[in-house]
Amino acid sequence: MRVALFITCVNDALYPRTGRAVVALLERLGVRVEFPEEQSCCGQPQYNTGYRHETEPLARRFARAFDGYDHVVTPSGSCAAMVRENYPRLGARAAAEGRGNGLAEAVAAVAPRTLELTEFLVDVLGVTDVGAYYPHTVTYHPTFHRLRALRLGDPPRRPLRPVRWPGPVERPRAEECCGFGGTFAVKNAAVSAAMGADKARSITGTGAAAVCTVDNSCGTHIGGTLSRLGSAVRAVHLAEILASTEERPW
Repeated sequence: MRVALFITCVNDALYPRTGRAVVALLERLGVRVEFPEEQSCCGQPQYNTGYRHETEPLARRFARAFDGYDHVVTPSGSCAAMVRENYPRLGARAAAEGRGNGLAEAVAAVAPRTLELTEFLVDVLGVTDVGAYYPHTVTYHPTFHRLRALRLGDPPRRPLRPVRWPGPVERPRAEECCGFGGTFAVKNAAVSAAMGADKARSITGTGAAAVCTVDNSCGTHIGGTLSRLGSAVRAVHLAEILASTEERPW
């Protein structure tokens, strides 16, 4: 089985630790992970802002970079949703505009094989207990794209349940958006900040030491809001929790 890591541009630029955690976790489970260096941004910022034609070269590049792999694993529900949900739309629109089927054919091969990390763990490897140890209380933030684009509610929680730790902390209204939304946070800053503040207050009210996300973009927004409110609660990616063991704390 050939498996490639799609790190995403946010993680590559700001959170390389998350990518290393994914590799450490998968190698512990016996998976050999490759990293195609041609990869770059999936094009989600451009696509979500309305620059559809400018997104197409990035989709083609993604298809080339990950050609031939059985699975493309990414620590981002948002970017996985971009590839799986929006790449086929890009291809279909290009064909409808008389620009041929090349893009549609290129992305058709790679889109179904692109999986968010916990999808790969649960649905491909059939693993939920990864032998993780994390000595902090954590509350979970289910990210918007994972829930509403990929329609995946339970898989991230399943590998978290066997973790040896003081325990996860449930909270009401956890599924509400944190307010980031990529360029939404820039174009609608006041609304984004208010939503982030609501989320931060919900998190601090649990007494948890950390909030777990499956997207570091959301983690950035939540973590920044928590910091500005003077909270000691930190945002941590799910991959870093699952990669952590007593012998090698992450």
